Amino acid sequence: MTELSFGAAQRVLDSQPFSGLIGARITEFGDGVAVLEVDVREELTQQNGFLHGGVLSYAADNALTFAAGTTLGPAVLTGGFSIQYLRPASGRTLTARAEVVHTGRRQAVVRCDLHTVNEEGDATLCAVAQGTVLSARPT
Repeated sequence: MTELSFGAAQRVLDSQPFSGLIGARITEFGDGVAVLEVDVREELTQQNGFLHGGVLSYAADNALTFAAGTTLGPAVLTGGFSIQYLRPASGRTLTARAEVVHTGRRQAVVRCDLHTVNEEGDATLCAVAQGTVLSARPT
């Protein structure tokens, strides 16, 4: 298995056109953990002014796969995930912190907590996700 460095992980994220559209960045990567951040902007909100649920799902999906990539190697794909929205997401920044719960030979189970951070730096848990990430390496 080839390990991915923090810089290489950021380059992978940067190569995803949708991630560029969202404005995502990696702020932590390694040892079964990945953290993605997205600045909250008006164009990412829904009709009530809260961050759109699709943005939270995007952040969870990518954080899950990047975290799993630290244990499975860089060639990974989301097998599936579920997300529970706990409260409306508003603030300055969305932070998705994913951590590997278990890694097998070909898959990893990963949990992700999604917080919004306000102008004062206070974090509020707004969603939780869990998923299975599969190795895409040839067998």
